[in-house]
Amino acid sequence: MFEVATEVALLLILAAFVAGLVDSIAGGGGLVTVPALLLAGASPVEALATNKLQGSFGAGAALVAYARAGHVRPRDQLGMAAISAMAGAGGALVAHLVPVEVLRIVMPVVLIGVALFFALKPGLSDDANAARISPPVFAATLVPLVAGYDGFFGPGTGSFFMMGFVLLAGYGVLKATAHTKMLNFASNVGSLLVFIPTGATWWAVGLAMAAAQVAGASLGARLAMRIGAGLIKPLLVVTSTAMALRLLWQAVQG
Repeated sequence: MFEVATEVALLLILAAFVAGLVDSIAGGGGLVTVPALLLAGASPVEALATNKLQGSFGAGAALVAYARAGHVRPRDQLGMAAISAMAGAGGALVAHLVPVEVLRIVMPVVLIGVALFFALKPGLSDDANAARISPPVFAATLVPLVAGYDGFFGPGTGSFFMMGFVLLAGYGVLKATAHTKMLNFASNVGSLLVFIPTGATWWAVGLAMAAAQVAGASLGARLAMRIGAGLIKPLLVVTSTAMALRLLWQAVQG
């Protein structure tokens, strides 16, 4: 039934639930699922392709939860979502052209910077601030940059989108979290469409993980909406730091 032994598949399903829970609040779900898939015997391409499959469902479930609660209107983000999907697909197409070794050195530094920003910057709350750039400029610059990165590498995408919404669009933390999910969902789908023709996707395992992602993401979104910045900020700091340490460890081992 599954591409791996049943007991391994059950562990992957558990990992997907945890990833969905964390990712719906602060991003970083791939930190859990990609290593789990690699440990289960997937090749790097199989791990990335399967992760995009199950991650798309998780981001979609979180988006639905936030939209139903009125924290985001997906219709208003359709333009940005289209850009995110195309950039995600483009990133997946050029993945083999980007030196992974360079990214493994640069990205931990960036992620640590994200963690320090959210940990130390005063005044971060669910209240909105003045926008520094207009929505069209935001859509033309930050969205394709982060979505393209998601297509060819991935860790921290949700955190980077959130940071952009807070710093540049002036959103409060909860609103930024809600709006991040639409763009993350789109970049996941865009890159997944590139991976599907390669035949690398583990469909049985991926769909089972997707169901767990939906459950975890739905729970995480409810927790985030109930507690707001008081939950999102510390979890974002923890996940960004964890991703940075994970990438540094991979760089050292590599």
